[in-house]
Amino acid sequence: MSSHIRKNNKGTLSLLALAISAFGIGTTEFVPVGLLSTISDDLNISITLAGLLISGYAMGVAFGAPVLTALTNKMSRKTLLMALMVIFIIGNSMAAISTSFALLLAARIITAFSHGVFFSIGSTIAADLVPEDKRASAIAFMFTGLTVATVTGVPLGTFIGQIFGWRATFWGVALLGVVGILASAVLIPKTIKEAPPSKFSDQLKILGNGPLLLAFAITALGYGGTFVAFTYLTPILQEITGFTPKVVSIILLVYGVAVAIGNAIGGKAANQNPLRALLWMFVVQAIILVILTFTAPFKVAGVITIFVMGMFAFMNVPGLQVLVVRLAERYVPAAVNVASALNIAAFNLGIAIGAFVGGLVVDTIGLIHTPWIGAVMVLGAVLLTIWSMAVEKK
Repeated sequence: MSSHIRKNNKGTLSLLALAISAFGIGTTEFVPVGLLSTISDDLNISITLAGLLISGYAMGVAFGAPVLTALTNKMSRKTLLMALMVIFIIGNSMAAISTSFALLLAARIITAFSHGVFFSIGSTIAADLVPEDKRASAIAFMFTGLTVATVTGVPLGTFIGQIFGWRATFWGVALLGVVGILASAVLIPKTIKEAPPSKFSDQLKILGNGPLLLAFAITALGYGGTFVAFTYLTPILQEITGFTPKVVSIILLVYGVAVAIGNAIGGKAANQNPLRALLWMFVVQAIILVILTFTAPFKVAGVITIFVMGMFAFMNVPGLQVLVVRLAERYVPAAVNVASALNIAAFNLGIAIGAFVGGLVVDTIGLIHTPWIGAVMVLGAVLLTIWSMAVEKK
């Protein structure tokens, strides 16, 4: 019994180390959302071009994750985690000393390479640390780092950026990487189970597997839809709702709290039947995004809608990850890590598409139209989820 408790404690501490690194990585991914106006003023570029710092980063994750996961699958997982945090620190330090938009974008893409691989191997390590029926909750716990980043990292980064300049924010994030490395070094056991090395042919099998491709498409549309509006949340709150920049950092904090609540609920809801849980999450999310189009000009109603949007924006993350890990275990057991990485790529492809579509909407018909267009993307995920359920029944 006591050894079981010890193993549980070790597992919890290892999950904590993963969550700390996830916090740093989540902060760097989303912190430009709060700094878009500041960076665009400082570097003399348009808001839409500054939006590339989010969509460009996401594309770096999308392309980097599967390729790098495949290239590094012979490395010990603990060594790999540490190496990724080194890349993370270098990328953020580069961003902090950038004097031009091109250099800043390059720094973002370098940082993005560490992101995808980290979450793909992190998800599989988290799932291995706990019993079978707790896997969605373990993955949700690791992703808590990502959600806490939206709660505290992004508003705090925005606040620091408004007072000391946006470069200071990136220095702060690089420092988080140092904390992440130390936590991994101390708390993650050397004895974690290594993944079986996957052959390139296994990875190609994933790309030829219908149910998995369907799951990746659900991830991209269901998660990415929110980013049509979320990427431009700061300009929406300042220009449409009429809040001051200081109040916006508080609202981003409230949004983050909602994200954390949603993530916890999502992990529990998806432990048993991920697809059924995802279906209702997407339906509600689409409805909320449509509502935001009408409530954005009103302060109280707008903030309430944004809070609920935050709850549902990340609620689907654990379910989507578990769905893919389960499908991969069934169809391509040798390439679960790579399938997990491809799903992280799908999340980020969704963010990139969402941010890009949002930019087009802002430039053509205006900021206020970003939420309902995001809802159309989420509706696509609803239809694909129904299709996936039909495939499962067969």
